[in-house]
Amino acid sequence: MRLRGETGRLPQGPAGVVKPTKVRNEIRRLRFANGEMTQAELAERIGVTRQTVIAIEQGRYSPSLEMAFQIARVFGVPLDEVFQYPVQEGEAS
Repeated sequence: MRLRGETGRLPQGPAGVVKPTKVRNEIRRLRFANGEMTQAELAERIGVTRQTVIAIEQGRYSPSLEMAFQIARVFGVPLDEVFQYPVQEGEAS
């Protein structure tokens, strides 16, 4: 199942460079807590490539909001248990 408008490929900037994201995630921990689910299994369940799951897990790519909700749903946890965005100095937490 592919997400409408999602190709499963990473968007790239100039010269194929992918900008790292500040978003942190617990996907690897959640995969292992759920029967050692493989990256390929997670990718199939959310309709993307294994390479996309790897990039998300490594913080090299931020998923769409829809994909983020799908990932959380696969693990049966709230979105903020999967993804976190660091609080900046001076921001309310």
